[in-house]
Amino acid sequence: MSVAHVTRPPVTVADLVDQLGPRTVTPIGSAGTHAAVTGTEFLDIADEVPDATGLLLLAPSTASLSTARLAAVAADAAEHGAAGVAVKCSADRVPALEAIAESTGLALLRVAQRISWRLLDAQLTHLLGEAEAPLAGPQDRGAEPLFALANELAEFFGGSVAIEDLSRNILAYSSVPGQLIDALRTHGILARQVPASPYNDDQYRTVLRSDRPVKYPRLGEEEPRVAFAIRAGALPLGSIWAIDASGEGPVTPQQEERMRRAGALASAHLLDDLRAHATNQRPREDRLRTLLTGIDLTGTEFAELGIPEERGAILLAFDVPGAGPTAIAQLRSTVIRHLVLHRPDVVAVAHRGQVYTLFAASDVGEAIAVARPLLPLIDRLVGEGTRVAVTGPAHRSGDVAGARELADRLLAAAARGAHARERMPRIVTADGLRPSLVVERAAELFAGSDELRDPALEALNAGEGTRPIAETLLTWLESFGNVAQTAERLEVHENTVRHRLRRASEAHGIRVETPDERLAAWLQLRSAAD
Repeated sequence: MSVAHVTRPPVTVADLVDQLGPRTVTPIGSAGTHAAVTGTEFLDIADEVPDATGLLLLAPSTASLSTARLAAVAADAAEHGAAGVAVKCSADRVPALEAIAESTGLALLRVAQRISWRLLDAQLTHLLGEAEAPLAGPQDRGAEPLFALANELAEFFGGSVAIEDLSRNILAYSSVPGQLIDALRTHGILARQVPASPYNDDQYRTVLRSDRPVKYPRLGEEEPRVAFAIRAGALPLGSIWAIDASGEGPVTPQQEERMRRAGALASAHLLDDLRAHATNQRPREDRLRTLLTGIDLTGTEFAELGIPEERGAILLAFDVPGAGPTAIAQLRSTVIRHLVLHRPDVVAVAHRGQVYTLFAASDVGEAIAVARPLLPLIDRLVGEGTRVAVTGPAHRSGDVAGARELADRLLAAAARGAHARERMPRIVTADGLRPSLVVERAAELFAGSDELRDPALEALNAGEGTRPIAETLLTWLESFGNVAQTAERLEVHENTVRHRLRRASEAHGIRVETPDERLAAWLQLRSAAD
């Protein structure tokens, strides 16, 4: 594959608009469209605009801003040298935004609602990277260019090369005569799938999180390898693995340059395939479903979703009582449309009659602040009574299934509390419902362990004539042994309480003299009461 080095003119805002097309982005007015763009950056309106010289700022959270506040943001961006700002807005706001563009001289771009911010960032990064990369010869847009790319790398490294997607399917491989190859690569090529290995998860996680090629030494019968992530912007797309015939030395500058160039070319093809499928959400949704079930995890799911393991991820579970499939689908659509404005990395799925969303956040409080404004919107568009369980943070792929299980328990506990006419919050957390969770787990423990249950207490609860004694004993324990309070709660005379407690001890052999005996009796009676 011959390469010609040609100096290209800078890419302008107008160039990007033309290449992305009107189904992706449209200019708001004509101001600033000839400004040169050198890169992209997400803009958080809660922070000050940084030095943005030549940057196209992506602003997911501007939809809720007033026109005056948006004008101030645009003016600040223009003052700091930004080439433009991309926003999502309704049609009725376009005239006001056009006036802002004219007054600031800054290009404002309207992004189509169906385009996710992560996909837009990937497309822009790809287009800007193409402008800076050396020009390659004419290429076919099928799989053939990936095979040609693998062959070119194999000639340089002297060993077999495989280009893989995020599911570790081998999309293309080299076939250069004399290339060094091992049994692992041979099996992978034959199956078009990377063979299972105890080293896989750690290696793929490292590669997808690194911005440089990673060298792996010889492991048993596996030859040394150089691996590099294929990305478009912040969006992981796959990886390249080259067997290095030169041995186990560190990655050389020449090898790094070749890998980076190959990664950019492979990214172009994989991103075009992604655009042909109209969205990047489907593979992300598949990753989240895998995380929710905890089955067939690879350990690289967080890296593939763009979630830093150090920061962690928060899981939100939304439940609409009595909702059917249509309402669930509408709930998911409403949730994703709102959250993506504030959390571009969010992914959401409908699963077992509920909607789950996952995004990067370091604590529950941060996620609650994001979720709270959603409730009035859901009440209006989907139906009233929706509850949200917030769990996490999860720092590993294997933590998410446990977070989902806890979220389900929180929602179930909240539903039971509401049914019992208790005041339950709309947003529930483990901190808020911990007493209910303790009682629930105790009930499960008693139900599954015969040796923990006192037969005398079971008999007391089972008999119609003795059930008032069990009720009195439970209320007395809940009242910390206060006979007067027990009588008031049961609406009986204090002597009745004393008589029933005496019968529990003398006639039924129930012992509550020590703190441990009282605790065990209370837990069993409380669990049975539920």
